[in-house]
Amino acid sequence: MKALIAMSGGVDSSVAAQIMSSRGYECIGCTMRLYENDVVGMDLWDTCCSLENTQDARSVSEKIGIPYHIVHYENLFRQEVIEPFIDEYLHGRTPNPCIECNRRLKFFYLFGKMKELGCDYLVTGHYARTKYDPRTGRHLLLKALDPAKDQSYVLYVLTQEQLAHVQFPLGDRDKATTREIAEESGFQNARKHDSQDICFVPDGDYAGFIERFSGAKCPAGDFVDAEGNVLGRHKGIIHYTLGQRRGLGIPAAHRCYVTKIDPEANTVTLGTNEDLMRRTLFARRINLITVDRIDGSLRCSAKIRYRHKEQPCTVTQPEEDLLKVVFDEPQRAITPGQSVVLYDGDLVVGGGVII
Repeated sequence: MKALIAMSGGVDSSVAAQIMSSRGYECIGCTMRLYENDVVGMDLWDTCCSLENTQDARSVSEKIGIPYHIVHYENLFRQEVIEPFIDEYLHGRTPNPCIECNRRLKFFYLFGKMKELGCDYLVTGHYARTKYDPRTGRHLLLKALDPAKDQSYVLYVLTQEQLAHVQFPLGDRDKATTREIAEESGFQNARKHDSQDICFVPDGDYAGFIERFSGAKCPAGDFVDAEGNVLGRHKGIIHYTLGQRRGLGIPAAHRCYVTKIDPEANTVTLGTNEDLMRRTLFARRINLITVDRIDGSLRCSAKIRYRHKEQPCTVTQPEEDLLKVVFDEPQRAITPGQSVVLYDGDLVVGGGVII
């Protein structure tokens, strides 16, 4: 059996490669080259596409004794991830580009590369699990055993075909065990820090990145209250997201939060924390894993962002590409552009992008 290992140069994908090799798979290491640092306005040594990370991936491959390749997806990444990311912000939404990278790059183009190379599986260092249910004939996605590292939220986009041909060797391990395996294997990246934030915006300045990359200046506009009264001036809608309190620069008798972003009017509405509470959301671009379609209503739990705690809810599917999620209790800052992911215990039911 052959496996294509997606290697970022980090400890997780390195250990995934080691585990698969030790299980007797014929492995091929592969790094996706997504961008040049200067293209995204960064001159950092340890961004995900840096020379250091590529060297680490190559070094691990050599130590394990497997061939190593680099695939150049710079243009695809720009078209499929960066440009949609910018467009979403310019339209007042807050996207999750890691999910889109999984949907459009890693489990599409790299998945195709796996087939091209005659491999049986695409393997990544994600903390999640898969299994096949012979009763339903469906391939399932489950949370990792370590809840602190679980990454199933960003994998809800996987199709049945993809789930049948992916493996996540770290899904039943914790991070400490992963690092121990890396040290025992003599990997130079065993103590490498985990990546944070969005890989192509490592400094976390999304607005600055958008202006650098696109060359567009987002015009200033008005802060308004729920009645439309002008409260002051904002710096441009790309600087704000729902629920934001810091950096508003508005003197007020009480704490103000961003409660709405209107790109057409170029206004940012401010209100109270209570104004952010909602029970109902709708989502499109849906992908369901445990079923083909939700008939009637489904009781489950849902997360509305990566670090959100699952909350009980009722889900219906009014249209082919539309989910309606009604939470038992109001949730804070349900944000368009983020994904809602549905869970039945450890099982990922599916999800979609909040509208």
